Amino acid sequence: MSFIELKNLTKYFAGSSDPAVTSLDLSINKGEIITLLGPSGCGKTTTLRMIAGFEHPSKGSISIDGKEVFSESHSVPPEKRGIGMVFQDYALFPHMTILKNVMFGLNKWSSFEKKKRAKEVLELVGLEDYGNRYPTQLSGGQQQRVALARALAPKPHVVLMDEPFSNLDAGLREKMRFDVTNILRKANTTAIMVTHDQKDAFAVSDRVVVMKDGIIQQIASPKEMYRCPKNCFVAQFVGKTNLLTGFMDDDQKHIHTHIGKVCLPEQWKERLETVKLSIRPEGCRLTEEGKYCGVIDRVTYGGEYQELYVRLHNEPHLSKEPMLIYAPIEQELEVGSVVSFDIKPELIALVE
Repeated sequence: MSFIELKNLTKYFAGSSDPAVTSLDLSINKGEIITLLGPSGCGKTTTLRMIAGFEHPSKGSISIDGKEVFSESHSVPPEKRGIGMVFQDYALFPHMTILKNVMFGLNKWSSFEKKKRAKEVLELVGLEDYGNRYPTQLSGGQQQRVALARALAPKPHVVLMDEPFSNLDAGLREKMRFDVTNILRKANTTAIMVTHDQKDAFAVSDRVVVMKDGIIQQIASPKEMYRCPKNCFVAQFVGKTNLLTGFMDDDQKHIHTHIGKVCLPEQWKERLETVKLSIRPEGCRLTEEGKYCGVIDRVTYGGEYQELYVRLHNEPHLSKEPMLIYAPIEQELEVGSVVSFDIKPELIALVE
């Protein structure tokens, strides 16, 4: 049985005829880290707030650890749901020491047990020597770990994290993705994170839930989500891609497109007429005798690679989007140069 169960969860806000969240169904296992990923206004934060009890669903039900915390007939208040919350701005009390910040939510514990538990979780997050400091004396990454320690201190059923990495610079952000994931794994804590950043979602999650306009588009592991996006929105939201329209060959393995015939990774289960393909830029490999040939329209330096926008020879000028290809940074490539490339079938996905 799932540890957290959301069934037919729907939310209308006053004055709006369109739901913010529509008939959302989601099952989460104990110890699993799930990320709700999507653009602003997609309903991910509203979903998180409904789980926390800060928003009342218009209909549907929420169960945590076998206990129904919301249905259309009753609602358990937020403080009794067994939930730890990590807010976007960390919400630490500046006038309290780190130890007292972590002890703050342990209202029903004795003074001795409060201090003991606070020291345990500070050790878990690697800040056991910082208990007597104040939040202003800590870095952004350290403050985030304190916020996580405070959320873990009461031994909650689930930890909810709202854009936990958005206030961090790029280098610290990457480190904190690893640290937070490691801490949650050590604590064997079920966690739900909200973010609009694909890298954040992929780095910490067992499964990613992509949302758009209040509706779940796809639920999958990061690898499956990237390699096999369900539709065009998912393909474009979780990374850069080339979207091509074509028609399927009788062998159900090749697609005829404006750039030529493209091979799928495996034979498709049924014969389709018009289809849409997602081809990742790293799936296109430059080679001297490649099957596809074109002229470089634009080059963008990406640090780890070069982004080439290639206009193919067999397409009318400017009638189609150029193909985006990732090339090694050591290759000397200029606008106007002719290049040829092949496409790896394993990085091609047929999408809705």
